[in-house]
Amino acid sequence: MEGNARWALTTAVAPVAWGATYFVTREFLPAGNPLYGAVIRALPAGLLLLAVCRKLPRGTWWVKSLILGALNMSGFFALVYVAAQRLPTSMASIIMAVAPLAMMLLAWGLVGERPGPRHLAGAGVGIAGVCLMVFTATGPVDPLGILASLAAMAVSSFGYVLAKRWSGEVDVLASTGWQLTGGGLLLLPFAVLTEGAPPSLDGPALLGFAYVTVVATAFAFAVWFAGLAHLPAGTVGLLGLLNPVTGVLLGVLIADETLSGRQICGLLLTLCGVLLGRQTARPRRTPDRNGGRATGRATGPAGDRDIVECARGVGHSGRSGS
Repeated sequence: MEGNARWALTTAVAPVAWGATYFVTREFLPAGNPLYGAVIRALPAGLLLLAVCRKLPRGTWWVKSLILGALNMSGFFALVYVAAQRLPTSMASIIMAVAPLAMMLLAWGLVGERPGPRHLAGAGVGIAGVCLMVFTATGPVDPLGILASLAAMAVSSFGYVLAKRWSGEVDVLASTGWQLTGGGLLLLPFAVLTEGAPPSLDGPALLGFAYVTVVATAFAFAVWFAGLAHLPAGTVGLLGLLNPVTGVLLGVLIADETLSGRQICGLLLTLCGVLLGRQTARPRRTPDRNGGRATGRATGPAGDRDIVECARGVGHSGRSGS
C-alpha cells in the first residue's frame, strides 16, 4: 500500500509538468511549426536520456522503439502542439482528461487489466467534469484544435498501454530514451519537407523549449513510464487528470483566462474523479522460495533508484548545458 502511494505521487509529477506545457507552448513557442516543435521537444530529450543510460536497443526493441516513438512522441507531440496553438490553455488541457477511460479499456484488452468499480467511477466523474467544462466554455472553440486534442489522446493512450505491455523487458529510462529519439528522428524529415527551414528562436522560445525538453519530456516521461510499470493502467490514467487541472489553473492564474461557475464545478468534479479512482487495493504478493509470502513490494524493471538516477542525470546535464 505504501509502495503504491509512493509510486502514485512520483507518477503525478508527469501530468503536472505536462499541464504547464500548454501555457508554455501557447505563450513562448513559435506558432505554425508543429512538426519542428515536436522534433525539438523529443529528439534532445531522447539524446539526453541516452547519455544518462548509455544503452542502445537490442533485437525487437529497434522496431518497438519506433512504434512507441511514433505513438507516444512524434504523433502525440505534433498534435498537442497544434491543439495548444489553437485552443486556450485550459481548453486544450481538459480535453485530454478523457484519456483515463481510453487507457482502461485498452489495458483490459491488451494487458488483461480489468478496470475495477472505483476506476470506472472515477473515470466517469472525471469525464463528466471535462464535459461540463468544455460544453460551457465562453467564446468560440476551434474545431481543428478539438480534433487535434482528441487525436492526441487516442494515439497516446494506445501507446502508453503498449509501453506497459512491454515494460518488463527493458529498463524504463532506456526505453523512454529510445522512444523519444526514435520519435524525433521519424518526424525530422517530415518537418524539413513540409515546414522548410527550422524556425528562428528568440530567448523566451529557447527557455520554453528548455522546459518542455528537460522537465516536461525527459524527466516527466521517465517517471510516467515507471509508474505504468508499477501501477494499474487505470490508476495511472486517472493521475493524468492532474494534467487538465494544472492547465486550467495556469490559464486562470497566469494567462488571465476566465472560468464560468459551471466550469469551476467541472474542475472540482475532475479532482473528485482522481480521488475516487485512486488505487486502494493491497499490492499483489508472490510466494518466496521458502513457500512464504514476499514483502508485497511492487516489482518491475525500474525501481526507486532509476528515478533518482534519472533526476540526477537530467539535472546534471541541464546544468552543464546552461
